[in-house]
Amino acid sequence: METTSGAVAQAPAAEDGQQVPSARRTVDGYLRAPFPWYGLDEAFTGRRWLMQVGTAADGAVEHGSIGHGDEPSVRNEHRAGDERDAKEKFAVVVTVAANPDRHSADGTGLLEATSVSSAAWLAGVGLLSFTWPGQMDHSLRDDWLEQQTETAWVLADDLDGDDWSTLSLPVDGVPTSFHYRESEFGWVLAGSTEQGVHVGAYGRGMSAYGLAFSVVKDITAYV
Repeated sequence: METTSGAVAQAPAAEDGQQVPSARRTVDGYLRAPFPWYGLDEAFTGRRWLMQVGTAADGAVEHGSIGHGDEPSVRNEHRAGDERDAKEKFAVVVTVAANPDRHSADGTGLLEATSVSSAAWLAGVGLLSFTWPGQMDHSLRDDWLEQQTETAWVLADDLDGDDWSTLSLPVDGVPTSFHYRESEFGWVLAGSTEQGVHVGAYGRGMSAYGLAFSVVKDITAYV
């Protein structure tokens, strides 16, 4: 799935490498989406914030992310196995329009179809974007990220493989089956809804087992 804004569902960074505050982000892209956005349901009472949307070459909004909890940053002090002690506790919900193969707006080609695998890959890469093994030298991170991104794609393309388990979570109050996996850096899950979208999620410090998802009633309230 190709998008002009890039596939990594993360918050934009300022010149000094710090994440841009939510107040400086725009809700415009979310409002242009022809599909409903998903987030954690009302049982989650913590902070919610917008991240980024991804668009196709013709400008159509194809996916986007909403954060819950602490705003994550690239944490070079993160070490494998310290998930329980993670300083940042967050869950990010990725909504992906369920599109079949379709012609581009200018009629010159086909746009790639989206699927549950698309949501799984976006969620996997999203988690990677906020991960940096503490034992790794700064100069090696780009190579590590490229390698791990490829691994995330391979895993997302094999949702029935041994790396994934099945987890049932409520979506709009209906028990829904998700593909789920854990790593030393957090967890990733992906599934589909009855509203014509796929939902992916990733997080660290917050258990995925107690989550529930629902349609966002007013996206502007997240700004």
